[in-house]
Amino acid sequence: MLDIQSLAKTYPGGVRALQGISLQVPRGMFGLLGPNGSGKTTLMRILAGLLEPTSGRVLLDGEDVVLHPERIWSRLGYLPQYFGFYPGLTGAAMLMHMLRLKGVEHPRGLDALCAELLDRVNLAHAAGRPVKSYSGGMRQRLGIAQAIAGKPDLLIVDEPTAGLDPEERSRFYQLLAELAESCTVLLSTHIVDDVAVLCPRLAVIRHGRLLATTTPHEARAAIAGTIYEGEVGRHDLEAMAATFEVTQAYLVEGRHRVRVHAPHHDVPPHFEMVPPTLEDAYMLLTQRDARDRPLLAGSA
Repeated sequence: MLDIQSLAKTYPGGVRALQGISLQVPRGMFGLLGPNGSGKTTLMRILAGLLEPTSGRVLLDGEDVVLHPERIWSRLGYLPQYFGFYPGLTGAAMLMHMLRLKGVEHPRGLDALCAELLDRVNLAHAAGRPVKSYSGGMRQRLGIAQAIAGKPDLLIVDEPTAGLDPEERSRFYQLLAELAESCTVLLSTHIVDDVAVLCPRLAVIRHGRLLATTTPHEARAAIAGTIYEGEVGRHDLEAMAATFEVTQAYLVEGRHRVRVHAPHHDVPPHFEMVPPTLEDAYMLLTQRDARDRPLLAGSA
């Protein structure tokens, strides 16, 4: 169990990146969802023992991460949002270098461990290729290979699917779901689909504050019967946004469609009620002041 207690971080200059985050993360997959700049990366770096908070505590199975980060590093796997590689090294050589830096040991030696890890993330076929020839998804899988070395109890992944094509994203989903069977995986992202696909529970943060802890089902159920969708003209988009809580606006075959939250059902006659999505709930929650107008069960 990862127990986050009243965690706050204020950077020089007065920027309050985290404002009293309290959260319990159980075993399995847990999503941390928030827009860019919400404080997610700051939180991930504190949990990984790489950054000191201004105040608050972080406990991993009772061990204080803030006071003694070195005690949990052997139990931790971390894939940051931007992971640096030496592009001229092969995948195997790069992974071997990272294993040595981490001080990981294996009964049959690091060569055997390296081969096992590359096979687990489906990179054995590319072990001898230079990293500069890898696709974005392959580089992410190489990053996961180093993160899971040593069989960590806690795996932290920060924006892992940003920039991946649909096929690579699907492969990464499968890998993360498999890893969550044996440890706690904390998935930090601004991509709602990542959480909707993978996470049975999630937390939403914005401006360093915890807005809600919920499940995808609870989030959708909270706004069931209140989401409507319809086609609008390009010049009507601004008026719609001024009149309704717009959750999504997108193009379909060159035509503008809008989804709105209308609890009183006062929508244009051609709009139809549609099933809510996690994206609808997320957009409503992050657009509101959740302290005064809670939307979801479990809102902070």
